[in-house]
Amino acid sequence: MATQSIQNKLMQEHQDTIVTKVNQNKSWEEDAEFNRFGLISVILLIVGCLGGITVGMGAIDYKWSLILVIIPTMTTLSLLLAVAPMRYIFYATTVSIVIDIILLVYFLIV
Repeated sequence: MATQSIQNKLMQEHQDTIVTKVNQNKSWEEDAEFNRFGLISVILLIVGCLGGITVGMGAIDYKWSLILVIIPTMTTLSLLLAVAPMRYIFYATTVSIVIDIILLVYFLIV
């Protein structure tokens, strides 16, 4: 009886170790897919507001800057709506935010 309880205890410790190692090997993509709906709401807020602010700060006056803001912003929002893989959404979000920030700085200087 004591031997069996020791075996059960060792088996439980071994299973806990395996579960811990599996959880540590998760990639950022798996975490992003797991937290998809929370990330989508944050990305939607940031990309939508930043694109609107950029257009309002002066991108509406120039055709090239309006196109440069609208295409990546709408691409990101379309990927969100289409429930695309989070990897593509992150890449589109990064491009959209970088372009918006560059144009915001440009319009604040000019």
